[in-house]
Amino acid sequence: MTLSQKILAFNHALEITEEIPSPIEVLNPFKGEHSEIINEITQKFYVKYYNDNNPRKLILGINPGRLGAGSTGIPFTDTKRLVANCNIPFTHFNTHEPSSVFIYDVIDAFGGPEKFYAQFYIGSVSPLGYVTPGKSGMVNINYYDNKNLEKAITPFIIKTINQQLDFGLSREKIFVLGTGKNFTFLNKLNQEQKFAKEIVPLEHPRFVMQYRSKRKEEFIDKYLRRFC
Repeated sequence: MTLSQKILAFNHALEITEEIPSPIEVLNPFKGEHSEIINEITQKFYVKYYNDNNPRKLILGINPGRLGAGSTGIPFTDTKRLVANCNIPFTHFNTHEPSSVFIYDVIDAFGGPEKFYAQFYIGSVSPLGYVTPGKSGMVNINYYDNKNLEKAITPFIIKTINQQLDFGLSREKIFVLGTGKNFTFLNKLNQEQKFAKEIVPLEHPRFVMQYRSKRKEEFIDKYLRRFC
């Protein structure tokens, strides 16, 4: 199997069997309202960039959000970046996620999607997302925002990280996006599970865009230095 086939099979099989604390719900873009469209998008994306068996380095975000991977099935890729940066046509709906803007600024600075995705694979500590009722509808929640949720899905996280590493990804370093709770959780888990020799933390794109946008170029440079 090519790497693209392994990734697509992994995505299609994603399922949480553990009991999730109410009123939190699982966000699974591959089995949700737009699953047919998302499966078509991901097929095009992963065949375009991962149709080989070359080794890559693993980058892990937190978990999918509604406007990024929740809308496209591709971590840190909203529909705008899918069209403008990846040249994959899409007209069904339109999403904009600031984290996606930052990641594709990094990708462009690295040399473009072809060069970047030839060396890196982006996933998430939890490859499925979570939503909870808010004042005006369902809102994103990070897996670590609720300790009962974190505890419930830890076996799922361990299983899916190992499954992704078994694609043939490097076990030298895992880059984790989020220098706070996401890094703390994964670094501790790595000490127990030995996923990789080192967990390398980077500021989360959402943090950069929301709180440090004037210093965006500084953080892009930091990403590039860590990746080299």
